[in-house]
Amino acid sequence: MNDMASATHGGKRFGGVFPVVPTIFTAQGDLDLDGQRRCLDFMIDAGSDGLSILANFSEQFVLSDEERETLTTMILKHVAGRVPVIVTTTHFSSRICAERSRRAQEQGAAMVMVMPPYHGATMRVPELSIEGFFRTLSDAVDIPIMIQDAPVAGTPLSAPFLARLATEIEHVAYFKIETAGAAAKLRELIRLGGDAVEGPWDGEEAITLFPDLEAGATGSMTGGGFPDGIGPIVADYRAGRREAARVGYERWLPLINYENRQCGLLACKALMREGGIIACEAPRAPISPLHPATRAGLIETARRLDPMVLRWGK
Repeated sequence: MNDMASATHGGKRFGGVFPVVPTIFTAQGDLDLDGQRRCLDFMIDAGSDGLSILANFSEQFVLSDEERETLTTMILKHVAGRVPVIVTTTHFSSRICAERSRRAQEQGAAMVMVMPPYHGATMRVPELSIEGFFRTLSDAVDIPIMIQDAPVAGTPLSAPFLARLATEIEHVAYFKIETAGAAAKLRELIRLGGDAVEGPWDGEEAITLFPDLEAGATGSMTGGGFPDGIGPIVADYRAGRREAARVGYERWLPLINYENRQCGLLACKALMREGGIIACEAPRAPISPLHPATRAGLIETARRLDPMVLRWGK
């Protein structure tokens, strides 16, 4: 870590499991803030090391700016420092992203997560503009920035480029790698970036968690349905219990796979509804609900593992 980053971040490195918090709606499509609070309490009780809000798996793309503000304020107030919270502040505009990030910091965010600027299927910016974007963002905040390297952005971010951003831009320090070949990219990013890469993290619902831990990942941003299952895998590996971590990963992999490949962002809320944590699992239109057969397969797979999510609200 460079001296500036060390001083800024106080030597504290975030790690472990920071699952994405789903946004809870009523059957009419309004925010369900009471259900949201129960969701947060469950996720903390289930052993989450921290939480991530307003991410893609939070359906952030169907929320208004006013709803984002409502959720950020309520969530940070309700969590009340029990665990650190990462706020996603992605926006194509450097100015708006910086304003969102500064506001999140003021409200108590521990970190912000941002994708490189993109819009639709074809509008991208070159590396020089991406670098300028993150410099503007870094100048606006005093907390760490996590770059989300995800296929949805459609923006190639090479390991050398990411490592350079880490070494040259003060607050860029965490990286959520969700691209194909994530383990190889994490390994190269760590090699090139050294201590400037404070947090090389896994994502994509932990589908490649064990190979990513082997490559040096120190954290994982997963779905929010079963942190009690994924958390011990990461904790075991970080404590040197490699075989226990491997066994745990293989045990939970069928459910991880069902979420990642069959249900996507709908899995978490279906599990929470099944366990009595929330009253409504519906996404906001135009996202379609789970097919009943897919949902039944998810619940059947989960019941074999007895996750807390199916018991917490009953």
